[in-house]
Amino acid sequence: MAVSEKKISNDSKVTLHFSLSLADNRVIDSNFEKDPVRFRIGDGSMLPEFEKLLLGKQEGSLVESTIVAAKAFGERNPKNVQRFPIDKFSHLLEDETMPTEIGSVVMFKDPAGFDLPGVVSEISEEFVVMDFNHPLSGKDITFKARIIKIDEPGVAEIEVKL
Repeated sequence: MAVSEKKISNDSKVTLHFSLSLADNRVIDSNFEKDPVRFRIGDGSMLPEFEKLLLGKQEGSLVESTIVAAKAFGERNPKNVQRFPIDKFSHLLEDETMPTEIGSVVMFKDPAGFDLPGVVSEISEEFVVMDFNHPLSGKDITFKARIIKIDEPGVAEIEVKL
């Protein structure tokens, strides 16, 4: 694929294929075998550290870099692991259709009313331990991207459906 002169800058619209993988090369997300994604640099679709790797790159470029946990999904925070009395979960543990078990995701409401997912990490006779850390926290992430198209900032786009 030929590399063009267009370079990614803040506010560029970018179309690309990407993958995220862990240190053991296990792929955790990829669209290389699917349709590419399209987003605007700075719109919050990608982690800021991923976007930094794209800045200045040209169409056709292949980007690959490992991002340390602190700059990817953050370090694990022990304060995000909470212990709750078992009786608060009795209705979930007794649900025959979808019983709560280790690894189950349980939705909570934060003080502002927003959903806050937690993962059950331990169940005992007295308590349930919930982990509110992002599942990828504490892990270095290898980001790989093939840049397909760049629309520079200020370029108007109209989509016509026939």
